[in-house]
Amino acid sequence: MRQAVTATLSVWGERHFGYSTLKDSSESLLDEHKLRPGLKEDSVIEEKEWAENEQEPLEAVLGLSPPPVDDTHTAGDHQTGSPVHPDPAPESFPERKSGGMEGPLVSGPKNIDSAGRKGSLGALPMQRCSSLGTTAPQWVPDSQAPACMKCGSKFSFTKRRHHCRACGKVFCVVCCDLRFRLTHLGGKEGRVCVTCHSTLINRTLRKDQKKVWFADNLLPQSEIRSANSTPTHRSVSHIQRAEVSDLKAGDEVSGLNGNSTKPTPPKDLPPILTSTGVKGDYTLEEKRTESSLLEELERGLAVPLVFVLNANLLAVVKIVSYVNRRCWCVMSKGMHAVGQPEVVILLQCLPEEKRFPTDIFNHFIQIYWDAQTAAGKLLNHLSHSLVSRGFLGNNEHAGFLYVHPTFQSLEGLPLPAPPFLFGLLLLRAETPWAKAFPLRLMLRLGAEYRFYPCPLFSVRFREPLFGPVNNSIMRLLVDFRFYRYTLPSVPGLVVDLEARSTCIRIPKTRHPELLKALNKSNERVLALGACFNELADSHLICVQTADGQYQTQAISIHSQPRRVTGSCFFVFSGALKPSSGYLAKSSIVEDGLMVQVTMETMAELRRSLLDMKDFTVTCGKLHPAERQEYVHIQWQDEEPPFNKGIISPIDSKSMESLTNIKTHQRLEYRANGKVIRWTEVFYLQKKQHPNGLYNQTSQNRLTERLARAFCLALCQSLCLLKEDGMTKLALRVTLDGQKMEFLAGSNGQRLPAPYQDCLNQSLRSVVQSNSQYQGLAACQLELIFYILEDTS
Repeated sequence: MRQAVTATLSVWGERHFGYSTLKDSSESLLDEHKLRPGLKEDSVIEEKEWAENEQEPLEAVLGLSPPPVDDTHTAGDHQTGSPVHPDPAPESFPERKSGGMEGPLVSGPKNIDSAGRKGSLGALPMQRCSSLGTTAPQWVPDSQAPACMKCGSKFSFTKRRHHCRACGKVFCVVCCDLRFRLTHLGGKEGRVCVTCHSTLINRTLRKDQKKVWFADNLLPQSEIRSANSTPTHRSVSHIQRAEVSDLKAGDEVSGLNGNSTKPTPPKDLPPILTSTGVKGDYTLEEKRTESSLLEELERGLAVPLVFVLNANLLAVVKIVSYVNRRCWCVMSKGMHAVGQPEVVILLQCLPEEKRFPTDIFNHFIQIYWDAQTAAGKLLNHLSHSLVSRGFLGNNEHAGFLYVHPTFQSLEGLPLPAPPFLFGLLLLRAETPWAKAFPLRLMLRLGAEYRFYPCPLFSVRFREPLFGPVNNSIMRLLVDFRFYRYTLPSVPGLVVDLEARSTCIRIPKTRHPELLKALNKSNERVLALGACFNELADSHLICVQTADGQYQTQAISIHSQPRRVTGSCFFVFSGALKPSSGYLAKSSIVEDGLMVQVTMETMAELRRSLLDMKDFTVTCGKLHPAERQEYVHIQWQDEEPPFNKGIISPIDSKSMESLTNIKTHQRLEYRANGKVIRWTEVFYLQKKQHPNGLYNQTSQNRLTERLARAFCLALCQSLCLLKEDGMTKLALRVTLDGQKMEFLAGSNGQRLPAPYQDCLNQSLRSVVQSNSQYQGLAACQLELIFYILEDTS
């Protein structure tokens, strides 16, 4: 792991802008005539009022106005830390300026007397409970709802209408401020009224009472052979059986796991899986005492302990010495089968710790469960997951922030196959930044523990790195109340800060993403979040002091000179007046860059971004008496590599930087106690058709038919394939006019000839029976499949 050095650049705040700290306006918001917490438009109106009354100086610099909204929106080195050194070249960075806003406000719904429900029936009859949430409701027109259909409050400009996505009726924000996953929304969360929320919750609980939980026979008896045949205790582990209809072998299954709430597993240790030495033969050990297992880990055995969390998910545990810290290393094994990167948690051991961190096991089960839902809630770089209070013995532990390793050392760690993520422990005071601007939090952790760009280990019972979100420029760019909008980002966009020159580099392949952000932005302000700059040798960070102010610092690789410094975001503001005597102004604000330009320059900048052309902004006075600074926007042919370390199961060919799409369990077949699941597709090659045509819809349909044919052809051989260790399979398809090639493999080798012959016959019939596919542009795809235990 590379050690980091931090350097303070400046403190910015009230003395630069002349503004005072905003007053807490929570009491005024709770007034009957003020806005209550609601959708995006509510927080935008509030922020507009704050800006008009108390943030005029900062708004004059940014030229910000509230975004448009509508009611239809739904939801290195193993060394110890070295002292902080002052910035060796402070003149390399422009002058710092800032602005601020007050912290988030949250108020709960009021208690409403049942006597105020005279309008609750509305214009439509009560929807039946059986169809509530499963079918799209008929919406009550706004013209027929002058008042809330529950509490009777009349609607006005400030008291907005909100439709319940379950029953279709119209309510105020107090009576319709809850959310629930609805089937007719594809499993996504939708705004529902308090009545429908209660009905849906009760219906979910009744369903959960019918589910069967069991601990024995976690793996088929054919694969678990114990010499003593000792049964596993029921208190050891729990597996939820999915409620599905009786299906014949080979029948297609979609959405095996519903969206109901999963009961919390107990804190007892799960059973331990050990190999008998025979390929494919395992045994489940009885429940053992924690003291005996800890003694086994303390001896530093080369083989870690493998706990069975469910039939398809394992947790591998080992105590390691990492950067002179004694840590629990807990990694998952089985997340890939649900399209989820594996997760690694490095948790620093407490002094004289005698208990396993079983809360991590339960959290792994929750992540696995979420990945199986229809919404496909998957973790990725800089995403996060939250937990209930009391996690790992502290109510302030809120969850994990997930990062890809970059410059950190991985020596001595038992790691899963890529892709995988490291989880960094979050505190509750840090969750606003994990949700709105996780890069800031990641780099701040690196400065705290002096590792660049961040540590991979977590420390329990530490102090939070950020307090309430007060005087930050992000208060103007992010909704910290409900997170309806945040700072947009473009994958691969990075900012290079050098002496007298700044370069914003954007990959050409990401032009569509930039256009989306450009179209949603204010015409006077363009603000975008940047990615971590792996080509830089240092990075700007933001530190919040004890009095709530924000400092700009830089974190760099230990014993390496700073030449290029990365930035976390940039803001172009068109608020500079032509009479100011400046061409443009650039300054560092917190961990980002602010450039003030005239509206004429802003219009030229937006046109160049639309046309994907390079653009340069010259900063300085009209008649310069000193050297000027330049801000360049450059389009790059290449983008930073992704899918690092991923290889093909067929021939171990690298899949790095290949576009891939998750299928979110669209296809799943079962037979003989096994399930084969299609999880994703990689695009190895995609050529343009000679006549310029490219039918993406037809190609997607062909890909799905090929995946179905692959599953059906191997259905009766799933047991044999799994016993031979071929649980991850791949199918490579090459289509070029009349040329069709199919290649299947696992573990870096092709499948045996009998399987390959059967597949060729089945797959060719799919293409030949559909003449519409033969005119497609040449392409080469690789489909990924997994064989799992059938727990239904």
